[in-house]
Amino acid sequence: MSEIITIGLDIAKNVFQVHGIDGSGGIVIRRKLRRGEVVGFFEKLEPCLVGMEACATSHYWARALMELGHEVKLMPPTYVKAYLKRQKNDAADAEAICEAVTRPTMRFVPVKSAEQQGVLMLHRSRELLIRQRTMLINGLRAHLAEFGIVMRQGIGGVSTLMTLVEDDEHGLFPEIAREALLSLVAQLRDAYDRISMIDRQILVWHRSNEESRRLETIPGIGPITASAMVATITDPTLFHSGRDLAAWIGLVPRQNSSGGKERLGHISKKGDSYLRRLLITGAIAMLRFARNGQGARTTQWAASLLSRKPYKVAAAALANKMARIVWAVMTRQEEFRPQLAAS
Repeated sequence: MSEIITIGLDIAKNVFQVHGIDGSGGIVIRRKLRRGEVVGFFEKLEPCLVGMEACATSHYWARALMELGHEVKLMPPTYVKAYLKRQKNDAADAEAICEAVTRPTMRFVPVKSAEQQGVLMLHRSRELLIRQRTMLINGLRAHLAEFGIVMRQGIGGVSTLMTLVEDDEHGLFPEIAREALLSLVAQLRDAYDRISMIDRQILVWHRSNEESRRLETIPGIGPITASAMVATITDPTLFHSGRDLAAWIGLVPRQNSSGGKERLGHISKKGDSYLRRLLITGAIAMLRFARNGQGARTTQWAASLLSRKPYKVAAAALANKMARIVWAVMTRQEEFRPQLAAS
């Protein structure tokens, strides 16, 4: 059998598909592997290039194969799709991966460490709990509105509603309704406690990581955004400039240009939606101070932009600037300097 140079590995829960080629591009192997057979199969091979689509479990398998001496490259699935021929199946997917990984213009996804994945899991769990908390709050408000009980928006109104449900002296609604609402209030309090616990865990990790602490020196970026940036951006030097990082996050206008004529629209939904939301939230917080002539010197141009552009357009522009500052801080490995940014 010819020596295998490149392998396309289509991963799944239980059945994996292997497509291997030699130096001339000829097909050497095509076979299925059960989950427990993957490591043993690659242990018997000489070190080669292994391509995989980037997904939730691909980073684990990439680390496992790299420990065996193989070179592993992860690719966005949307970029691999262009190399898929006709019908879609596991064998065709593995062949497309094998071909895509050899392309010189292909863009690759850096392999995340187990620690980075752990920090991102904290962020994802926090986001899930926040969504569940919002669902519980909306449900509690809707049920109490059926009995004519409506409170102001915000955390103060929710606390009042929870107190009314837990206090049985008012008699504002039937006891059977109160028993049903008590379960919602109990889950809501548990969600608040768990979110606070995760916030403390993120803060502890943030304080232990030097790079995350450097990002916190940037106006509009706190421990949540800083830790998410460090855990998501494995190698900032892969981006040629801060503009590339901002575009990767999705903070640039969507293009529909042709024939030498540029057509720019709203920012697209491509990129990392979580980082984009965190940056825009921080930018909106900075603009609140910029409106009153307060805040950091880096927001002075954003304050002038507010006089010409809508509020959310200015927020997106400021978030773009913050992303470029993040790239500069991470690549230079130094804290943010307001004087240099203002100049």
